[in-house]
Amino acid sequence: MIRQIRARSPRRRAPRTIYRPLFAVFLLLVLVVAPGLSPAQEARQGDFEGYASVVEVQIPVNVVDSDGEPVRGLTTDDFEIYSDGELQAITSFEVIDLDVLGPDLRPRQADDVIPQAARRNILLLFDLTFSDASAIVRARDAARDFVLRSLHPSDLVAVATHSVDMGPRLIVTFTPDRAQLARAIDTLGAPRLLDLTERDPLSFVIDNPDDAGATGSDVGASQQVNIAENVAAHLRVMNKIMNQAEKGYARGRIFNWSSSMSELARLLDSVKGRKHVVYFSEGFDGTLLLGRAPDPLDPEANADRLNIELGQHWMVDTDDMYGNVPLQNDVQKMIEEFQRADAVIQSVDISGLRAEVPTERRAQNAQRMSQDALFWIAKETGGTLYRETNQFQDELEEVLRRSSVTYLLTFQPDDIEFDGAFHRVRVRADLPRGARISYRKGYYAPRPFKELHPLEKSLLAAGSIASAEVRRDLDIDVLAAPFRASETHAYVPVIIEVGGESLLVGHEDDVLSTEFYAYVTNAEGEMRDFFTQMVTMKVGDNREALARRGLKYYGHLDLPAGDYLIRVLARNAQTGRTGVKAVPMSIPVYAEGDPVLLPPFFPEPPAKWHLARETESRYQQSVVYPFTVNGEPYVPAAKPQLKRNQRAEVCLVAYNLSDGALEVDGRIVSPEGELVESEASIVLVERTVTGIDGLDKLLATFRPRGLAAGQYLLEVSLTDPQRGETRQNSIPFTVLN
Repeated sequence: MIRQIRARSPRRRAPRTIYRPLFAVFLLLVLVVAPGLSPAQEARQGDFEGYASVVEVQIPVNVVDSDGEPVRGLTTDDFEIYSDGELQAITSFEVIDLDVLGPDLRPRQADDVIPQAARRNILLLFDLTFSDASAIVRARDAARDFVLRSLHPSDLVAVATHSVDMGPRLIVTFTPDRAQLARAIDTLGAPRLLDLTERDPLSFVIDNPDDAGATGSDVGASQQVNIAENVAAHLRVMNKIMNQAEKGYARGRIFNWSSSMSELARLLDSVKGRKHVVYFSEGFDGTLLLGRAPDPLDPEANADRLNIELGQHWMVDTDDMYGNVPLQNDVQKMIEEFQRADAVIQSVDISGLRAEVPTERRAQNAQRMSQDALFWIAKETGGTLYRETNQFQDELEEVLRRSSVTYLLTFQPDDIEFDGAFHRVRVRADLPRGARISYRKGYYAPRPFKELHPLEKSLLAAGSIASAEVRRDLDIDVLAAPFRASETHAYVPVIIEVGGESLLVGHEDDVLSTEFYAYVTNAEGEMRDFFTQMVTMKVGDNREALARRGLKYYGHLDLPAGDYLIRVLARNAQTGRTGVKAVPMSIPVYAEGDPVLLPPFFPEPPAKWHLARETESRYQQSVVYPFTVNGEPYVPAAKPQLKRNQRAEVCLVAYNLSDGALEVDGRIVSPEGELVESEASIVLVERTVTGIDGLDKLLATFRPRGLAAGQYLLEVSLTDPQRGETRQNSIPFTVLN
């Protein structure tokens, strides 16, 4: 479905007090934690929602008038969708107008107001096969300026290189983080230029002996002329053969290039929304693919025509004249793959950026390479060729302007088999005269997760992280809290709980591998920290216990003061089932001395879960385990499950309180945000001694009396009468039958 490596910023560890680590509370039990991290694997059947037979397909559509301006005001009644020739009912219709949303839209706001399938995805692709190094280096400046100055805040951009030998290499995945993108463009992934603490995996007889001695003075002058002419003719034939062989080698490279690019196109199909591939390249000799254009002044073309007239067909390279049909077919298949992936190639001819190429030769290269091959692949995918420029912002801004209004059409085809087959789509629209419509030409049916390419899984995972789109294939809950580590930074534990039953749905292997990803972005969409890890365990006879207990993981982030969004993804690496959740996080400036209250923590028995923790490398500069009270460690619940009338212990952690008496109050809120009347109560029991200046840990009890079974939010208020200030924080919880 058109719904739907990892980039990591260098960690700047905050200074913090060093204590003896108390992470032993997170015993691994029967778990084995993999020391390395496999490539990110997104848990999704293809890029389709759900695992039932119902498939929801989303088609982003752009419409422009005869002047290239977006056409606004269309409704669902103006469109018809056909899948495999059959008219489909439009089940959902949305209009996304980036001009209305405005250039001041924050990346986090874009996550909420723009569906993932309607976001623009721009891949900056640098061709290392058919481009000189100096031209690539110079093209970076234009690409960097485009990323930093021209994009809409909601645009997602990726940076990649491509070569025939290595294939596509994704340096930074589709992200709103302009700083990471600029760094990727600057370095093109060169390891020496990056400082990343932790990595987000070649005859003796040549003639008849009887004739071998007849040379030189043994022959007459006329015969010598005849031999010379024959030798010259032979050399011309050999030269022609060698040229053909060289062109054959070059065509082989183009064949390998088209195959590799086809693979890239299929991978891009995993990315939701329309893709604009900005392809920086000098291109290849278009005559190898398309043949020579008719030119009466071309001496080589005239020689070929004469050889044909004389019947000397062995002297004519028909591929050179008319193009290589098998190669054209291969490149056409590549173009079709980009069309199917809803990816438009915008070719940027960088041949004019080579520092050592004279102007005359530069013009010749531009005409022979860019205007033929680069123009063809751009035109066939609906894109444009930009010639010999390192300032292409105006041209690409036109592309962005034309796609600023997107109509998102959704339908549900019947009887779709999960076999990966391609289904053609046709969109008809009632448009103003001269208007043009563009949309993806079809969609691939889902296929088993294990059959997906690793990079395809990575792109799917990255899409979920970038969009923060909630996924509930796995039952996932997240608890995160900012503990003070220094005057300027916080140590943020992130506890991820995955329900055991959902984790084992469809899982038949004896080994269970679960991957955990947590990325945190600031208000500008910049990645500030992350952790990723795979946890592996044997299922065996523990299947029922695992289904009952589930899996709890402990990781952490290091962050300065500010507002953030923590994006968490957990998945079964074998079945592809995924859970995604986003948790807002506000970290105060502790040095200012204002009171701070963290979320309420509900201790629960460690035996309730299979527990796993982050690897040692994540906490080499160990801090005290933050979840302790009166010196005793506990494991907090990400989402407490309480029985009616059950008295549950609660630990409240606060900073910068006075020494006087404190008051605790609470209220219950429904998932819809409405106040719930009940007899539930929270009572302060003890203010413990922490021995740390400015840190308070309070013990309280909570009874969910008078609440029906269901989901709720507990909002706790802590009042410091001496300071006359009240702080609030909350945690979701479940009341069981």
